[in-house]
Amino acid sequence: MSSICVTGGTGYIGQRLIPLLAKRGHEIRAVVREGSQDKLPSVTSIVVADPLKDGSYTEAIKGADTFVHLIGVPHPSPAKAAQFRAIDLPSAQVALKAARDAGIWHFVYLSVAQPAPMMQAFIAVRSEGEAMIRASGIDATFVRPWYVLGPGHRWPYFLLPFYWLAERLPATREGARRLGLVTISQMLTALVWAVENPPIGVRILDVPKIREVSLR
Repeated sequence: MSSICVTGGTGYIGQRLIPLLAKRGHEIRAVVREGSQDKLPSVTSIVVADPLKDGSYTEAIKGADTFVHLIGVPHPSPAKAAQFRAIDLPSAQVALKAARDAGIWHFVYLSVAQPAPMMQAFIAVRSEGEAMIRASGIDATFVRPWYVLGPGHRWPYFLLPFYWLAERLPATREGARRLGLVTISQMLTALVWAVENPPIGVRILDVPKIREVSLR
């Protein structure tokens, strides 16, 4: 059993991940803004704090061994470049410092598949987050999906035949696999696996690895 701090626990992935981790016997401490407490299951220990304010929750997460950082602007698009800078990057900076100061030794960071021909502002911010975590020396897992299919996120299903073809052509195979689609079930399985199998150093779960782990 691990003691896990989760930020972004009320989001699309977090609200599904926390019950899974709790069911497997892990202790969960979820950092949420004031007013969001009721969005989380009762098995969760709630830490009410400002995830963009340095030191606002450090004391409350001491004793945890794993940090899962899921905060991000919902429905990323090129039009949200300023929000990525205002929310995604500062929240990662605060989270990493809190994790280090609290003595947490494994940091799981929800990043994005890269390189890619689009979403440059989003990728740039997540790459900066990865670089910052690498420089800190903390053991870390970078989870790099491109698009997560699930309830409310189904429109790319019509692209699946094109992906199938692209993955079989030598000229497009590598890019199609790196920027492939994964399901919410695959993502959750990969995140649980990452928590329960901490690395030494930095590990990357890209789209092919997310798919592979989900089959275990």
